[in-house]
Amino acid sequence: MRPYFSLILFLLLSLTSKNTWSKVEAPNYDFSLDTLSLFFPGSSLKSIKEKYGEGDMVKNGAGLITRKFYVSHIRYKFPVVVSVVDDKIVDMYAVLPSYFLHDVFHQSLINRFGKQDNYKLYNGTALYLWNNKNNMKLYYSSTCTLTCFPLYFSAVNADGNANFTPMIESLSAGHF
Repeated sequence: MRPYFSLILFLLLSLTSKNTWSKVEAPNYDFSLDTLSLFFPGSSLKSIKEKYGEGDMVKNGAGLITRKFYVSHIRYKFPVVVSVVDDKIVDMYAVLPSYFLHDVFHQSLINRFGKQDNYKLYNGTALYLWNNKNNMKLYYSSTCTLTCFPLYFSAVNADGNANFTPMIESLSAGHF
């Protein structure tokens, strides 16, 4: 009788546990690229300020303003830096949270913009490039340890602008 009691007790505890029947999802399954679309080139700085406040001034000079805003996701905030010329975004750079899963974020980019045009691997860090998608040049980078996770996402006006160097080119030190 005693072995049955242990088995019944185990089953009852298992069935009453809230985690037994719960669905486990990656933390960024509910993150949408629409959240970042407000920062894409061509958007207005005014619309960003309406939603995210004034942000932090990073640089101001010669017609180019660089501001940093924080986007909230779950319990964390991550920075998005934008370059602005005449109240229009020309460049954005987002440092993505390391708890995002690469596979999920990369697939959302493919769903939105199609397969990347170029892929490079440099010292274990991958760089994905999309050329002239919706008048933008897109950069996405990820790396792997135990799991793969994103590092950054950047979008630059595809028309180019001789008055500024895109943040991604400044930060990459010629790696692509």
